[in-house]
Amino acid sequence: MMLSLSSTPRVLEILKPKSLISHSTIRIKQKQRLISTAIVASISLQQDLPTTPDHLVASILSKVTGTDRGVALAKEGHKEVDEVARQLQTYCVEEPVKCPLIFGEWDVVYCSTPTSPGGGYRSALGRMVFKTKEMIQVVEAPDCVRNKVSFSAFGFLDGEVSLNGKLRALDEKWIEVVFEPPELKVGGLDFQYGGQSEVKLEITYIDEKIRLGKGSRGSLFVFQRRG
Repeated sequence: MMLSLSSTPRVLEILKPKSLISHSTIRIKQKQRLISTAIVASISLQQDLPTTPDHLVASILSKVTGTDRGVALAKEGHKEVDEVARQLQTYCVEEPVKCPLIFGEWDVVYCSTPTSPGGGYRSALGRMVFKTKEMIQVVEAPDCVRNKVSFSAFGFLDGEVSLNGKLRALDEKWIEVVFEPPELKVGGLDFQYGGQSEVKLEITYIDEKIRLGKGSRGSLFVFQRRG
């Protein structure tokens, strides 16, 4: 049996390798699915990211709670806290040093440098001897600041270190506090030691719940209002 010339194209089409067509189609569909998945994931991630001050405040508090004021956080955890703090900074009032919300009692719930609040009592060795119970800062109008670290020494001897200082505004964001020599109370002892000290702090965010500050050496502080 002979094939006519008119039937040749149809025969060639029938003989064309279908596997090449199907493999190419599959690859195109796979790429389309990957692109669609990536777009959906990106949109979902953007929706999940906290974008309002309230969400950001809740986020930063959840990241620092239960970390012994940042001591127990890994490096990646500190980066996450810093990123949320950066986002909150964009919502800060224009002149935070003039904001009446700075006054009140605050718990120090986080510091990126463990020894910045509490000094040697919060060093690696100090934490072995002195277990921190509370770390409080009280800011009273017009210019009084009181810091207090209460601790348990050796697990049975309660004590506290307190600092009294005067606050001075340096500009619309930065403050300086000059502290008197620290006072140590432990057991039946009560005495002052050392000399005066001073700290400079930039207020980067403040509201009814939290206050964020950046020290002159870059340490990030998170204060949570008490009560």
